[in-house]
Amino acid sequence: MRQAGRRGVAIVHDWLTGMRGGEKVLEAICELYPEATVHTLLRVPGSVSPVLERRTIRTSPIQWLPGAARLYRQYLPLFPATVELFDLDGFELVISSSHCAVKSVVPAAGATHVCYCHSPMRYAWDQFPAYFGPEQVGRARSALMRPVMAGLARWDAATAGRVDRFLANSQYVAGRIRRYYNHGSAVVYPPVDTDFYCPPGDGAAPDAGFLIVSALVPYKRLDLAIEACRRARVPLTVVGRGPEEGRLRALAGPDVRFLGWRNDEEIRELYRGATAVLLPGVEDFGMVPVEAQACGAPVVALGRGGALETVVDGITGVLVQAPAVEAFADGLVRARQLRFDRAAIRHNAERFSRQRFMTEFQAAVSAAVRDKAATR
Repeated sequence: MRQAGRRGVAIVHDWLTGMRGGEKVLEAICELYPEATVHTLLRVPGSVSPVLERRTIRTSPIQWLPGAARLYRQYLPLFPATVELFDLDGFELVISSSHCAVKSVVPAAGATHVCYCHSPMRYAWDQFPAYFGPEQVGRARSALMRPVMAGLARWDAATAGRVDRFLANSQYVAGRIRRYYNHGSAVVYPPVDTDFYCPPGDGAAPDAGFLIVSALVPYKRLDLAIEACRRARVPLTVVGRGPEEGRLRALAGPDVRFLGWRNDEEIRELYRGATAVLLPGVEDFGMVPVEAQACGAPVVALGRGGALETVVDGITGVLVQAPAVEAFADGLVRARQLRFDRAAIRHNAERFSRQRFMTEFQAAVSAAVRDKAATR
């Protein structure tokens, strides 16, 4: 049997518009399969790491639509037809890194398709109100988008059979795959660079205030964190950009700083100095809280989704039981009162190392290739 990953491999990712958690996973996959070709709906040159920029990248017709770099989500109705246009003939192994549509690509006959699923399509399933609710896009447009997204959900479920093996980024996402796709999956946690993200050498106790590192999009619920910090009378620093920025700035008081995007070295220093890092929304996994813990910083997170798998209440942070301002403000106060063991926080993060991901991911792909070969 030819060794998977050494020839005939295609890697498909939804879009390349910034270096967020999904792109860090993609970067690790690309290092495992250095000869693979990367396919994506849309690429913004210069927006991702040098490892990804150097790859052979093939884009879709979405690339050439007006304002695609900013407005790509407005083209969601075109995604089904577009992902089915990717030419994957000749590729023996297809690896999709999917949080939206690319899990539905059409592999060549006999090829093995492994989907690393960051999440089933959020917009079409349980997060429609966060992106296309009346408060976000207006009542008329929301009403127009609802049947469109319902159609996307039907297509998303109907095309799940194009995947030979699903890998989920958390137990939480594995449950969503079961619920929406009626498929099982193996959990392979995303890679966190625990060598790079590490505590400061001087061991100084940080107290620079609370920190958020996030895309500024509705489902992250950053408005909740901003209001909670106001109630608790604590300073907050926000790192990130996104369509919610204007609204969030309007909500923020004088104790909130918006820094835009920062490079990895700057973010590491912010983690090291933070009283705690905040995660007010439901995350599928959430790499930021693990990066923060690798630097010895505790996390205050909503006790739902991936945070239940990465944050240990009272040991590595605080899990807030309700998505409410009062509950989150109480969590901030509790985080300031607890005496955290920074070494224990760091030890928890080491469960999600990059090397563990590389080993488990490659083993899962090899098993999928063997299973596919056995059915021929």
